[in-house]
Amino acid sequence: MLEAKRRAAIFLILAFLMAAVVGYLVLEKVKQLNAELGGMVEIYVSNGNIPTRTLLQPNQLSKMEIPQKFLTDSHITADSEIIGYVSVVPLEEGDIVTKNMLKNFANLQNENNRLVALYRTDKVQFDQEIAALDRVDIVVSHDKNGEKTTEIFMKDVPVAFAQGTRENFAGIAVEISMTDAPKLIHMQNYAEYIRVLKANVGKDGQVAEEEIAEIEEGEGVTEEVPTEESKVRADEQKTEGNS
Repeated sequence: MLEAKRRAAIFLILAFLMAAVVGYLVLEKVKQLNAELGGMVEIYVSNGNIPTRTLLQPNQLSKMEIPQKFLTDSHITADSEIIGYVSVVPLEEGDIVTKNMLKNFANLQNENNRLVALYRTDKVQFDQEIAALDRVDIVVSHDKNGEKTTEIFMKDVPVAFAQGTRENFAGIAVEISMTDAPKLIHMQNYAEYIRVLKANVGKDGQVAEEEIAEIEEGEGVTEEVPTEESKVRADEQKTEGNS
């Protein structure tokens, strides 16, 4: 009987020691993972549904912690980067608010304009990646009066925001007048093909081309084409010089 109690006590002590060792190892692993992740940092998320062009207030926002390792430049961590700004996209509860979703209230365009999203699909294609504040031309291919035609539908349209970058580029939202919004949406629904072209060209390049054109016009540089008469005179002068 005493031997059995002694064995039971030994097993309990061993189990306690093993549990303590396992707990210590788990704690050390958690500390190591936290060190690799760089600790936690707070970012902003929407506290409910927020319509587009709503001036953001503290009661509309809440904070969520993410590891420092996953923090990017687009995340917002300071009040000054979000309070008093306007969201250019509708937000749902729990959505992470990033800098490319916001616009300074003072920089808003005409309040009668509307945002229309153009997402990359089989029917809507982008020639290159587009960023917020770029301008685009929208080219459509559709059936017009019984004939298939391709034409510039809208020109020099401002881009309010862009979603994604590089291979993750998904699309844009353009800011257009209230009267043009239904026309663009109609084309999205019924046009056979929509192509979005980046419209803004580097200013320096334009100036350089204009300056080159002005220089060429000012100097009037032309290449003189030799005639038969000039060739004969040149040969006579050459002969006289040799003699």
